[in-house]
Amino acid sequence: MTVDFKAEVEKRREDLLADLFSLLEINSERDDSLADKEHPFGPGPVKALEHFLAMAQKDGYKTRNIDNYVGDFEFGQGDETLGIFAHLDVVPAGSGWDTDPYKPVIKDGKLYARGSSDDKGPTLAAYYALKIIKELGLPTSKKVRFVLGTDEESGWGDMDYYFAHPDVEKPDFGFAPDAEFPIINGEKGNITQYLHFSGQNAGPVVLHSFKGGLRDNMVPESAQAIISGQLSQAQLEAKLDDFLDAYPVLSGSIEAQGDRFVIEIVGKAAHGSTPEEGVNGATFLALFLNQFDFAGPAKAFIDLSANVLHEDFDGQKLGLAYTDPKMGALSMNAGIFDFEEGANDNTITLNFRYPQGTDTATIKAGLEKLAGVASVSLADHEHLPHYVPMDDPLVKTLLSVYEKQTGLEGYEQVIGGGTFGRLLDRGVAFGAMFPDYVNTMHQANELVEVEDLFRACAIYAEAIYELIK
Repeated sequence: MTVDFKAEVEKRREDLLADLFSLLEINSERDDSLADKEHPFGPGPVKALEHFLAMAQKDGYKTRNIDNYVGDFEFGQGDETLGIFAHLDVVPAGSGWDTDPYKPVIKDGKLYARGSSDDKGPTLAAYYALKIIKELGLPTSKKVRFVLGTDEESGWGDMDYYFAHPDVEKPDFGFAPDAEFPIINGEKGNITQYLHFSGQNAGPVVLHSFKGGLRDNMVPESAQAIISGQLSQAQLEAKLDDFLDAYPVLSGSIEAQGDRFVIEIVGKAAHGSTPEEGVNGATFLALFLNQFDFAGPAKAFIDLSANVLHEDFDGQKLGLAYTDPKMGALSMNAGIFDFEEGANDNTITLNFRYPQGTDTATIKAGLEKLAGVASVSLADHEHLPHYVPMDDPLVKTLLSVYEKQTGLEGYEQVIGGGTFGRLLDRGVAFGAMFPDYVNTMHQANELVEVEDLFRACAIYAEAIYELIK
């Protein structure tokens, strides 16, 4: 049976956008301060999940809500199951937006909203792809399970809970619509490690606090420090002006609060898997502060941030640089900085994306050698390196459909980003962004090209059908 999937998508353009807008209007950031048994990651992700499942029920699917952690529904019959793994949570909106991040708007063919490209837009494209197959009544021989996570941007606690559930079996193969075309068949390992600083603050200049970063997988857009000591506001402002002149990518400010000064540096956010694409406001703030006479844990905290972590995207200054011929180089994002005068424990959070050939223990051992660091601890959750060979039928089918619809050559890719594709032994990430797209994931003014969403939907529809027909 021959189907013009592009034409079928064209018939559903307005419906797809309407459903997407309603989903983007939901702030589904994780909020641990409001988490409880009914809202494991806060109210926002639950609201988005309930909204999506209601839409699927309206379209005739029998849905499941697994205790507000994960939702799913199935289509078709067969002994094998294709899994489509998407997520409805988003990273914090942050600052610097030209529009309201939760009031989606289309300008010049671009849809702006938090989640437009990561991952609500691609999720709706994949959903409508399956909807086309369902509505056309195309013959199939396998099942499709559409899975909706709510904690992808944090610790993947949603999927841990999902696969521990007694009524859940893993699909046989599948993909996540949460990256880029032509395919992501390899993903580096992912581990977050914490540097701990302890001891009493001291010195002619005192660091009262240093805060920067929202998530370990985001480059901190901005950071703020409060200091006091033998400094005048005029001196500080002159030094900051010189600093900002030297680094025009930054903006900054100083505000007097009694005998203390609040200093802020603003850079540019980016995805933690590509730290080189951001401007780390926290390490630049440390670089500015490093000229002053701090002592004790404050000096260790600032000195390490300024002289080692600053722009050490490949871990070279940390002594952890490593490159694998197949999977590429290790990367490091210094994501969260938390120093508070008098606290027993001050921390810097580092997120590593590492290839096969090195491991978490090696990284931790290297960090434990750093001067001034009291101890190093690990996050509870780790993703090991993942790779699906090019000759796997899943990979071959997906690339074949991509090449047919775009006229472009398919090729394999290994990324530092982590997607739900790695949940399955035969799992990959597939779209929805096209080559040469502008990556705004985890940044202010996140966007997706509207026509690219429709193109992706047609590719998804044909790819799903080829995999299950």
